[in-house]
Amino acid sequence: GNPEVGREATREEAERVRQVLEGADMVFIAAGMGGGTGTGGAPVVAEISREVGALTVAVVSKPFEFEGKMKMRLADKGIDELRRVADTIITIPNDRLFSLGSKNSRTSDIFSMANEVLGAAVRGISDLIVKPAYIKVDFADVRTIMKEGGMALMGTGIAGGTNRAQEAAMRAISHPLLEDISIRGARGILINITTSQEFSLDELREICSIIQNEAHEEALTKWGLVYDDNLGDEMQVTVIATGIGRRGEMGAKEEVWPAAAAETPAEAYLEIPAFLREGGKIPRTTEIPAAEKRVAMAPVSGKKNVVHPDLQYEESELDIPAFMRKVE
Repeated sequence: GNPEVGREATREEAERVRQVLEGADMVFIAAGMGGGTGTGGAPVVAEISREVGALTVAVVSKPFEFEGKMKMRLADKGIDELRRVADTIITIPNDRLFSLGSKNSRTSDIFSMANEVLGAAVRGISDLIVKPAYIKVDFADVRTIMKEGGMALMGTGIAGGTNRAQEAAMRAISHPLLEDISIRGARGILINITTSQEFSLDELREICSIIQNEAHEEALTKWGLVYDDNLGDEMQVTVIATGIGRRGEMGAKEEVWPAAAAETPAEAYLEIPAFLREGGKIPRTTEIPAAEKRVAMAPVSGKKNVVHPDLQYEESELDIPAFMRKVE
């Protein structure tokens, strides 16, 4: 499909969409990215949702790798547009669905799984709000964590036995269906624990510590506790972490551009004051401490600032026209 067609079709129905969303506290947008309707229409719906004041959460799937690079690029572009208007985005790559089935799974079953995974993500968030709990995560908590939360991770881990707390927590933050993102650096965390009443304070401490140690040291954390004796020895840990980046991006340094090339086009060269020219070439840029008060020229034709390595001037001196300056 064509995302532009999906975008325009959704805009034509914008008033109807607004009427449906008016008064909603929270809106979930589930879409498959890479085609026309989801890629083009989802950002329009998200924008309307934000305009009516609803907490806007997008849960979207990405194409299978075998569907081609063009479709993946369309999906990435649609997700980038969503990031500008949705509060929180959870992405699920379709390729991860292979982990749920066998090599010979039917195509219809795989695509059904995609819908089920999107639905499970939505239910996982809504259940935090609507289900009765011993210690409840309410809508105010969810809004605090997810409002303008950006890219998010959501995972569920289930475990039993002696080390159930540790195993359930680790499985929740390394869920195989979620995109290749890490909880490291997350700024907001929601933790919901479902277990029998045979649940110790030490297990609670262990779960929260494991998750918090992986997130940003100043992350805001909210947690809830639901008792369900039907689980027996098992416990379930659900984690929603917001404000995170892809693996490999966390801690990445800002790109530093190399010094300007020695050779400069004639047009750009003539824009440089004569006293900074040297032998038809522009001196290479160097890192200069602010205390030295060397004056860098404005960027020229996309090049970096240029500073003559041998000339130093007081800034006030350059306010005086060249012909009036006294040369020592």
